[in-house]
Amino acid sequence: MSTPDHDRLLIIDFGSQVTQLIARRLRELNVYCEIHPYQNVTMDMVREMAPRAVIFSGGPDSVTREGSPRPPEGIFDYGVPILGICYGQQVMMQELGGRVVGGKISGGGGTAEFGRAFVTPAGGLDLLDGWFEHGPEQVWMSHGDHVAELAPGFEVFGTSPHAPYAITADPERHFYAVQFHPEVHHTPRGAKLYENFVRLAGFTGDWTMAGYREQAVEQIREQIGDKRVICALSGGVDSSVAAVLIHEAVGDQLTCVFVDHGLLRKDEAEEVVAMFRDNLNLQVIHADETELFLGELDGQSDPETKRKIIGRLFIDVFQKYANEIEGAEFLAQGTLYPDVIESVSFSGGPSVTIKSHHNVGGLPEKMGLKLVEPLRELFKDEVRALGHELGLPAHFIARHPFPGPGLAIRCPGEITREKLDILREADAVYIDQIRKHGLYDEIWQAFCAILPVRTVGVMGDGRTYDFACALRAVTSVDGMTADYYPFTHEFLGETATRIINEVSGINRVTYDITSKPPGTIEWE
Repeated sequence: MSTPDHDRLLIIDFGSQVTQLIARRLRELNVYCEIHPYQNVTMDMVREMAPRAVIFSGGPDSVTREGSPRPPEGIFDYGVPILGICYGQQVMMQELGGRVVGGKISGGGGTAEFGRAFVTPAGGLDLLDGWFEHGPEQVWMSHGDHVAELAPGFEVFGTSPHAPYAITADPERHFYAVQFHPEVHHTPRGAKLYENFVRLAGFTGDWTMAGYREQAVEQIREQIGDKRVICALSGGVDSSVAAVLIHEAVGDQLTCVFVDHGLLRKDEAEEVVAMFRDNLNLQVIHADETELFLGELDGQSDPETKRKIIGRLFIDVFQKYANEIEGAEFLAQGTLYPDVIESVSFSGGPSVTIKSHHNVGGLPEKMGLKLVEPLRELFKDEVRALGHELGLPAHFIARHPFPGPGLAIRCPGEITREKLDILREADAVYIDQIRKHGLYDEIWQAFCAILPVRTVGVMGDGRTYDFACALRAVTSVDGMTADYYPFTHEFLGETATRIINEVSGINRVTYDITSKPPGTIEWE
């Protein structure tokens, strides 16, 4: 989906692990931006995109190494503001006549700097409006090399103890460069620098979900015409927002297939079908294939085996029901922008990190279908905003992520109907507790896992030998890293008491305080 009506900003990615955070900060400012790996960016591509400004990301390489990443020749003569971040600052200096010294990591012997630092001002600069009002600003440094000599036209506007050129600029050409990372939360007021940069570049903040909705509906209608489209509706936010958006565009030309694998949370299948079929008037096929999935999962305990079985059966089931929809030529997917970015790795090859449950495998090719991906320019928070714009219930839009394999990966070891029933009840009590205490929106994801062990307990005057469960709750921005949520002991005690009293089959409750890394968010 193209965006001809929006001001654009180009982010040239030199391989930083946090480049996506730059884009998120800009989108929060209602600025449309795209990330492109440096090796894919040519001046022809730049001229076609016609960005109002360019940002150079950080990166792991050293500009002192022959063959290290560079922007396209001619970018500095294109005539738009440029902001260089970390490696981006160093490449600007190197390309424009300055000098960069290699650190210990790149064999140069210079001083590396990783972690928190404090920058003090060294002159007035429009990029720094609103900064330094209360003294030095905390920033996050992560660099092995450092600038040793400025390029002609540049001046110093901020320094830190180990980075004398922490903030530099050539104001006349609107070139700005910082050695730290304004996009990470360890630079608490970094968002202000991005706000100033896009203001200086003339952005008007014209990227809104109301505008996107209107534009997307037009483009969906143009793409689909009078043909039929099918959508794999998981009940998650992404596929749900995609389905409602497409339905607004083409109405009953859309049919949703909701594959119920018997691994959903308590009452979830009924709630999803009721909301989309009864309340939103979408055509929904409820494919209840619980017996098929649980039958093939019987006796399986290896996590990867379970995932593969679920993925294979999902494709088979979806194809079976989709084949019954006469005249379908399009397949809708809830692909998001992070998936698009990850599909081309920094080296230009295919990424192996795309989550398989974000799409339906090779179905488009197998069934001869063309893809409709109306969310492929959006981040998760933008999808939620679009969902609100489309009228989806707030409690549904704000739901925590739920994995494609469902409760299968919250049931370590063999899956049985008994364990799934116990898990559903315990999870429902846990989430109810979180909502009652007003904590749901503070937590990125929370769930219960049933452990493959039985423990001895005493209830009343009798001995029990029941399952143990683990509660999990994490805070996160995007799921890449996560910290456990610091519940009070009172909350945990109250929740454990409720689960043990209300859920038959559990006599012991634990709380998982592992962060990611070293752990993962899910148990399998």
